[in-house]
Amino acid sequence: MKNKVLITGHKGFVGTYLCTQLSQLAKVDNAIELVIAEETDFCCGTSVQALPQVSLIIHLAAKTFIPESFLKPTEYYQNNINSTLNILEKARRDCAKVIFLSTYIYGTPEYLPIDELHPAQPLNPYTQSKLICEQLCAAYARDFSLRVTVLRPFNIYGPGQASHFFIPTIIAQIDQPEIRLQNSKPKRDYIFIQDLVDVIILFVKENFIGFEVYNVGSGTSYSVNEVVTRIMEITKSKATIHYTDKARHGEVNNCIASIEKLYKKYKWKPRFSIEEGLRQVIKINNKHTTI
Repeated sequence: MKNKVLITGHKGFVGTYLCTQLSQLAKVDNAIELVIAEETDFCCGTSVQALPQVSLIIHLAAKTFIPESFLKPTEYYQNNINSTLNILEKARRDCAKVIFLSTYIYGTPEYLPIDELHPAQPLNPYTQSKLICEQLCAAYARDFSLRVTVLRPFNIYGPGQASHFFIPTIIAQIDQPEIRLQNSKPKRDYIFIQDLVDVIILFVKENFIGFEVYNVGSGTSYSVNEVVTRIMEITKSKATIHYTDKARHGEVNNCIASIEKLYKKYKWKPRFSIEEGLRQVIKINNKHTTI
């Protein structure tokens, strides 16, 4: 019997990588069949219910840019919550499993590293919308025995990421005389896109039950300045770095993921170091000849 897998957000950053990987997997494993909803409005319940019956839904589709979420909060709440609710309702009717891609919801950490039991403390409309979506997932698991796995990736990066994100912003400036950035101090746990996709595929293959939440990170944090320095070294850039020292609204000074839960249960750990990941981003995003 075919394991029909519906992917929402297949044209997004994560979705593009995931579809490529799953398409390759489907060629090897005839039990997997991808269902791509090309023109479906996931905020429309009627459109979602009209999709073919599936056995697994990977819900990636969302509005995700934090600065924009402050400018368009209603749009972020309506889009992210309504699409998730419609997907959960389809999963209930189809008796399908759900993999829900959430985000970093912990706010200013009370302790490090941050495990899945750390209090949720959203600091912006985007993160708040994702937490509400997680709560909807938990409610459907509780009320309808829906099988749901929630993944909380920390800072995702990789080739092809939108230009307004942090690492592409730096790389776009490396051939300029000056690189202008804001605060040099905030530290983040960066997870390479391929490592995140590996985790999603792990759960595609896994016959998971119940409701579970997993952090997806590297277990190490790097400051803005450390990331910039590594990029400068890899590209041999001669640019001058200029920091405005302007703190972003809702800034978190440091975050480190505890990935112990994922490792204990599935022996998963990231394959890509920050250096290896950055080299791949630079090679593809900038087509730099020095690496």
